[in-house]
Amino acid sequence: MADGVQPATVLEALKGVVDPEFGKDLVALGMAKDVAVADGRVSFTLDLPTPAHPQRQRLREQAESAVAAIPGVTGVDLAVKATVKSVTKPEHGQTPLPTVKNIIAVGAGKGGVGKTTVSVNLALALAQMGARVGILDGDVYGPNVPIMFGITTELGTDGEKIAPAVKYGVQIVSMAFLAKDDQALIWRGPMLHSAIRQFFTDVAWKDLDYLIIDMPPGTGDVALSLSQTVKVAGAVVVTTPQVVSLADSRRAVKMYEKLTIPTLGLVENMSYYACPNCHIESDIFGHGGGEQLADEMSLAFLGRLPVYPPIRVGGDRGVPLVVGEPGSPAGRGFFHLAERVAMRCAVAAHENAIKHKGKIPLIPVR
Repeated sequence: MADGVQPATVLEALKGVVDPEFGKDLVALGMAKDVAVADGRVSFTLDLPTPAHPQRQRLREQAESAVAAIPGVTGVDLAVKATVKSVTKPEHGQTPLPTVKNIIAVGAGKGGVGKTTVSVNLALALAQMGARVGILDGDVYGPNVPIMFGITTELGTDGEKIAPAVKYGVQIVSMAFLAKDDQALIWRGPMLHSAIRQFFTDVAWKDLDYLIIDMPPGTGDVALSLSQTVKVAGAVVVTTPQVVSLADSRRAVKMYEKLTIPTLGLVENMSYYACPNCHIESDIFGHGGGEQLADEMSLAFLGRLPVYPPIRVGGDRGVPLVVGEPGSPAGRGFFHLAERVAMRCAVAAHENAIKHKGKIPLIPVR
């Protein structure tokens, strides 16, 4: 090869680029692939563990610079892609979902904390960053996901299974598509369990990296049915800074522990009021409660989301904030949340892969 540049030399240079989320270099993580050299020009692929990687641009720039600095290299052609891996595999008695890589439950210990708003905007933020995403409206008593997406439809079929509705690039299934707007669902546990199981076994989810489950509030039957039916990658617990919400959030975390569902972290919603006109922030529900609870329970704190009027307006109109105002401070907050959730899954998947090889697992990234 011209000028003595070899693929091994390129890989050696890429060992100097460390992913801060894992604390390991690109070669050790298997992210540097398809290295080729022709007449001094180097081409290779940077294969990220998620399209929502918070350091994606930085890693790209550092990888290009590291290779360009090799003596004899005349040019660098870098392709970036993302390959999301499953955190866990189904256990005995659970339904395998070959077209869904990671199921993420979004729950809360009490109602009124904005759980559905977080679920919808989290799903949309992941989708806008390039992930393949679905959302399942698991709040069968109050299925409001379709309202926030601005969609009314009857679920169709692909000939064998229920075909999800699609809007903004997200696949959607909700009990609201199967019931009238004013119909009250008065169901006992066995009926709930059957419905939850059908949402997984009878729905044609198409090649999803992440399936977001909007859970009902509290610690009830749906969470139990979910854990018995499928393997859940983890749960995001939504709280507010208020003492009452924090107490209920602690119970929600303990519930997920009993169901062997790892908590990916806590997100503090309604953390402060962000005035859209004067841009002044006010801590109307208290300050720092969510982060303090996360520290007490040794959980990751995934961020703060404000009380911001356009969030409510967008949800009511069927144009969620991540679609309507993605560049606003609140919109950036949802994208930050999506990055942290995606990386928690990526780190967990990497740890599990190491465990299966009999090696020492990485320390989880907080």
